[in-house]
Parts: sequence; structure tokens; C-alpha cells
Amino acid sequence: MLHENSTLVDVQHEVLTKVAKAAFEGTLDQAETSIPYELVPGPNPTFRCCIYKEREVVRERIALAKNKDPMTGMPCNNTVVILPAACEGCPITRYAVTDNCQKCMAKKCFKSCNFGAITIFKDKAYIDPTKCRECGKCYQNCPYNAIADLQRPCKKACPVDAISMDENMRVRIDDEKCIRCGACIEGCPFGAVSDSSRITEVISYLLSDKPVYAMVAPAGEGQFGAGIGMESMREGLKKLGFKEMFEVALGADFVADSEAKEWNEAHIEGKKLTTSCCPAFVHMIKRHFPELADNISKTISPMAATSRLIRAMDSEAICVFIGPCIAKKSEAGQVQHIKGENADLVLTFEELTALFDAKEIVLEPEEKYIQQGSIYGKNFAKSGGVTRAVLQALKEQHEGEEVKVNTCNGAQECKRALLMLRAGKLPEDFIEGMICEGGCVNGPGSVKSLSQYQVDRNKLLAQSDARTITGSIAEYSDKKIDMNRTQF
Repeated sequence: MLHENSTLVDVQHEVLTKVAKAAFEGTLDQAETSIPYELVPGPNPTFRCCIYKEREVVRERIALAKNKDPMTGMPCNNTVVILPAACEGCPITRYAVTDNCQKCMAKKCFKSCNFGAITIFKDKAYIDPTKCRECGKCYQNCPYNAIADLQRPCKKACPVDAISMDENMRVRIDDEKCIRCGACIEGCPFGAVSDSSRITEVISYLLSDKPVYAMVAPAGEGQFGAGIGMESMREGLKKLGFKEMFEVALGADFVADSEAKEWNEAHIEGKKLTTSCCPAFVHMIKRHFPELADNISKTISPMAATSRLIRAMDSEAICVFIGPCIAKKSEAGQVQHIKGENADLVLTFEELTALFDAKEIVLEPEEKYIQQGSIYGKNFAKSGGVTRAVLQALKEQHEGEEVKVNTCNGAQECKRALLMLRAGKLPEDFIEGMICEGGCVNGPGSVKSLSQYQVDRNKLLAQSDARTITGSIAEYSDKKIDMNRTQF
């Protein structure tokens, strides 16, 4: 049951947990009807204007938890989806005059408007929303900063201008522009933008006789509390029904080794490359800088590398990636995706928390720190970590000259570097692109913000041994893994 102090995170978590619990019990069809009333019993609303809207928002979230489009009931084609019932809380007028207006004689706001949208009344200026074209000139010219820019948070957060409004002033996402970064999901304070979920499909596999393997992203260490590292998560995941868990840091070591060889060859040839680990960054290149697509590293992502390693050991494996990234869902769910080349399904840490809570599994601090990947692979999760790992791999391979890397921390830095590369003015040899500021450790599917769990993460990583990248992957030298990216 939700209460008056329930936050957006509470609503999302409660719905996912209820759905997961019902799916494990095999009662989801019946629970779909009862969950909205369990969470919103009424008669008074708790987080929106009325209980009917609240229940509709819950119903839409249940649909998303089943990977269904809330409006059509069909499988979601997009990773990022709008919840129509929730998308009504934002101002529909971007620019508004505040009480700071001095009704000055210069009338710069009035003179700057080319659409006749501004009228000067007795108390202050007024902007007619039916005439305003949101050019921003009045906002820029007011000497008293009396005009507020009320741009929608989701639109303001989007780094690629993929968000617009339909005729009813509800959010619309241009799928051809969207890079699946999840910035709009984090930006919307009403939860009207969300990611579709495959949580019920994962549960179906866990209840089947198929071997299901979890692959946990390096950003997982510290997410679930002090002392809870990969071994703690392994035990919890096995209780859920996973056969085994692998660290994606191990896949990152394979990627660093492969990408080092690729960088060395490119450096000799004078070709500039970008990393391919961040799927949102790859989307940015392919959708907004398509002429640079050939500059993307041909090495697969750590998620794909880990999947291929697991299948080299168990050809029947169902591979489920678990991490903080929304865009990974898109990477794993490409239409042209060839079975066996990447993860089958992707869950966020938020969804994993719901699974644990549905089965009443409590993660315990581990007695001994156990690792599969090197510290370099683990630090793929941080901005600059990929670069450090590849340079380390080059050092271990005794190959290559000194290379220069433009380490892009966040979408804006990525765009600037790509613009320079496109113009032929990039001074560096390579671009490391991370759309989330700080790297994957600050991904939108995290349980905690980076500032909340960074101390716990650093304490865990401080226990890592000194194994090299070469030493990390040597244990699997008998496994034939194709490190070439063919689809994404």
C-alpha cells in the first residue's frame, strides 16, 4: 500500500515487486486486476489528484513490467516509453512572466517578440501561450530576469532533442533521435517516462528447466550496501534460481585485450576510433553522426563478451545482464540481433531489487572478497576506466606507441568530440564515450546515486588483487570467443 509520502521510486518499486511476486507464484493474470487496488485502496489519493488516476498509473506500470505498451497492449518496440496517465503534470507554457516584472519602459520583452505574444498590462507583462513560439528572445532580453523558462524536465534532460509535445501537449519521443540513455526517465519528476521491463520473462526462465546465468555489471559493487560485493550477489541470485553468476568485469578484460590490439592497428594506420562499450554512445553516433559509424570500434561490449564466454561453456545458456544501464536493453533487443551473440535479456538494479524483495531475499555482507575480473575490468564502470584498461592491455602486450585519448564524461562532451572528429579537427587518436556523467556508476537504473554508494564501492574495490588483464583472461584461453561486433 502506498502512502501520502510515497515517492516516485516507491511507486515504481512497489509495482515491480508485486508483479514479480505474482509472476513467481503463477498468479499474475489475477493480480493485474487486484494490484492497483492493493496499492491504492482509497478513498483518498496519496500521490496524484485522485485515486482513479493513481490506479491508472499503476495499471500502466504493470503493463510496462510485462513489456507491454500501456496504450496498445502490444509488446514494446521502444526501450523508453511514455505513461499517458502520468504525463499531465507539467506546465504547457514554456515561458511565463513572474512577479519580478517591473513593467519597465524599455519593454525589451515586447520588442523582441516577433509573434505578438506579449502584452503589457497594468501590473506586468503577459505572454499569450497560443501565440508564443518558444523562441526564447523575451527570456534572453528581460533586464530583470522576470521571465521564467519552464521547459519540461524531460525535454531539458534529453541530450539529443528527441522529445517534443503532441497536439495534447503530452510528451512524444522521436525514436529516430532517441539514444536510450534514460536521461528523460531520470528527469521526469512524475514518472511519466519509463523503461519497458522484461522482468516477467526473466522469471519465466527462472521457473523453467533452462540454465539461466546472471551477468552483473561492474557498477554493482556497493549498490546494495556496505560489504555487499559480487559474492554476496552471487548467493542472492542463486536463491532466485540463477544457475550461476559471472562478473561482466571479466568480459571487460576480454574487451580491453581485444580493443588494445585494434587501437594499435588503427594508430599505425592513422585511423581514429571511438569506443563501443556504451550503447547510448553508439546510438548517438549511428543516429546523429552516421558518417562516423565506421570509426566505432569493432570490438563487442563487455556484456556481449561475457555472454559469448558463458555460451562457450554452456551452449544452452540463457544470459541475463544486470546493471544500471537503460540502453543495454536496446543493445540486447536489437531486431537484427543474432541469437547467441549477446545477452538474451537485461534487468536494471532497480528490477533486481524487486526480484529480491518479491522472494524476501536479503543480501548479506560477504566474508571473503572474491573476484573474476581485474581491477581494470571493474573500473570500466567509471568514466576514463575503459581508457585506463586499454592502455594497460597495450602495456601488457608490449605493443603500440603512446596514444592520446579524449575521455568524454557525459553526453555534451561526447557530442563536442564527435563534432570535432567529423570536422577532422580531433587532436586525439581515440574517443572514449560515456553518456552518463561519471560513467555507468551513475546510470539511470541504479538503486542509489553515485554519491550514496561510492564509499562502499571504493572499500570493496580496495580489496581487489593485482591480477593483470592478461592473467584474468588466461584462465579461459581454451574458449574460442569471437570478439568482433557484427550487429549493434
